[in-house]
Amino acid sequence: MDKLKARLLVGLQAIEGVEDRPSSVSGGSALFYGDISFAHFHDDRELDLRLTKKVIKTLGLSHPAGSRHHPDRSPNSPWIEVRFNSAAEVDQLLKLIKLAVAEL
Repeated sequence: MDKLKARLLVGLQAIEGVEDRPSSVSGGSALFYGDISFAHFHDDRELDLRLTKKVIKTLGLSHPAGSRHHPDRSPNSPWIEVRFNSAAEVDQLLKLIKLAVAEL
């Protein structure tokens, strides 16, 4: 497993109620809060996260250029693809995951 994904999964252990489980949708794994799936991995360095339109807009986030999985996703979607390529980006993603859980 990629070391940054492993770091992310370790960090998830500190968020009560969040689990990484197999995903029937993405074919890989997904993040669940209780029985609610709110994120799934596209690969070891990209997470598709349901963050809500309001939070995405408030934080000024945008979908990454060159999306292979959702190239036509609406800018009004409550989902956003988040790529992480450094430890700092993993830490930032953990904060976004906490926000996503708070919105559930």
